[in-house]
Amino acid sequence: MNPAPWAVVLAGGDGTRVSDLTRGVDGTPTPKQYCRFGGTTPMVRWALDRARRVVSPKRVVVVVNESHRRFWEPALADVPRQNVLIQPSNRGTGAGVLLALLALEGRTDPDTPILLLPSDHYVARETVMAYAMAAALFAARCGTRDVVLLGLNPSAADHDYGWILPAADGQVAAVGQFVEKPPAGALPGLVHRGALINSFVMAGRIRALVGMFERSLPALVAAFRNRMRPPLGVSGLAGLYASIPATDMSRQVLQPDPGRLSVVRVPQCGWSDLGTPVRLQSYLSTVAVAA
Repeated sequence: MNPAPWAVVLAGGDGTRVSDLTRGVDGTPTPKQYCRFGGTTPMVRWALDRARRVVSPKRVVVVVNESHRRFWEPALADVPRQNVLIQPSNRGTGAGVLLALLALEGRTDPDTPILLLPSDHYVARETVMAYAMAAALFAARCGTRDVVLLGLNPSAADHDYGWILPAADGQVAAVGQFVEKPPAGALPGLVHRGALINSFVMAGRIRALVGMFERSLPALVAAFRNRMRPPLGVSGLAGLYASIPATDMSRQVLQPDPGRLSVVRVPQCGWSDLGTPVRLQSYLSTVAVAA
């Protein structure tokens, strides 16, 4: 029997690049994933609802930071307490993902497919994205590659994104090359070659994802495993997080090992990563016009 998938929402970032634009209703500085931006719910809820379109709500884990507790406690009140993984501090996407992988490794079959998704994305057509995420989970379960990324066709060239060059045509293709934040002059050539924007939404089996970390960051994996042993488990991570450097999963885990990756082409769905001032301002302008 195939194990049911899990999803991990990454909500531990500090949002420093857009901090001038992220304020609560009372003007208090607020991490962007906990801002409403004119809507009725904060962005972390957008990601949570997105994950729940393809994964059972009981199987959605959210990675948060202790320093953001006053924001995530009310925002995630309906998430089972054991599914809120609290980091002592922000040490980048690598630490956040690894924490979730090792926590789930202890709860379920290591061949369980999981979906990873950031908490700062806007998607206009969620049904389209849901189909793409389901396709990535299916490919991760049945395919020969370890990780399946979601790639977006560029609607406007933006050098601040990471880009993926597929090795072939088709909805699902092997990854040929990563190009991280290329100079503006290189963008027309990338678009002409069929490059896709790397959304950092991805799927993979727990065993395969942990294996990629073990090959690229073995000392970090060993340190996490040592600290996450009972009786303290994830509650005993303060010393570890105080001693480790920040790690970037895309740059340090995925990009060195493209032969293990594939990409799903996502049809146009009105997607945007709201992680930069320019993109966030553009979204806010659109919301203001619509209002």
